[in-house]
Amino acid sequence: MLLNSPYVDLGEFARLTGWTLKPEGMCKGAVCVPLPREVTGSQSAPVDLLAEHLGMALVVDGGHGVWSLGPEAGPKTKRLTSAVLPDIVLSDFDNRSVSLASFRGKKVLLVSWASY
Repeated sequence: MLLNSPYVDLGEFARLTGWTLKPEGMCKGAVCVPLPREVTGSQSAPVDLLAEHLGMALVVDGGHGVWSLGPEAGPKTKRLTSAVLPDIVLSDFDNRSVSLASFRGKKVLLVSWASY
């Protein structure tokens, strides 16, 4: 979810994520997460508060006024836990193994293709 404000309209948030505001907090299906009292009676909420309480990834570019809120974490969701790329070893055109870690500190362009 991309935003141009540090506050998110809770109606729009519900439409895009499925999390709706109820008296018990933010709810999605049978799961409810309590929120601070000042949020439960409002039409908008601070995006950082929602990210923290719902386990959502939040990336902020204050210089450009952009906030990006990712999917919530849970037992069936996957997300990056760090910005460190795991060591990947690929073959070059001569079938020699090349570790991406050997390029650390250099710019690398990865091109991938899939037939689906």
